[in-house]
Amino acid sequence: MKEAVDKTKEEAFIERIIFINRVTKVTKGGKNLGFSALVVVGDGQEKVGYALGKANEVADAIRKGIKRAKKNLIHVKKKGTTIPHQTKGQFGAVQVLFKPASQGTGVIASSAIRALCECAGIKDVLTKILKKSTNPVNVVKAAFQALESLKG
Repeated sequence: MKEAVDKTKEEAFIERIIFINRVTKVTKGGKNLGFSALVVVGDGQEKVGYALGKANEVADAIRKGIKRAKKNLIHVKKKGTTIPHQTKGQFGAVQVLFKPASQGTGVIASSAIRALCECAGIKDVLTKILKKSTNPVNVVKAAFQALESLKG
């Protein structure tokens, strides 16, 4: 009898933990402690995704975030090592501006946007947070929206 072997290639993903938040819920019986982890996942070429994992333990929250981020991958259009054109993304009180940069410039960005760009394979880009909210969750959501709106 012949065995059917499933040879699906497991892609190597870059996983970056951006922010871990400790949250408590006060109940009649006391305080319930929990954690939320903001995670960015990408293949370093053109796919990137993010997610917020929540659990009672830090490791579980990170694992959940990574699993959910792999399901929400998008294809980022690039022109060489940078983005094809200038774009803006907005979420909540955060507005993020992305500008293409010449080769060798590097990623000029905050830590949250830098992790997103590294996972997407963008090596040269200029970014600026225009509205002064530095909440990492909203910054990543706005940057993700800006990367989604890129046209090749």
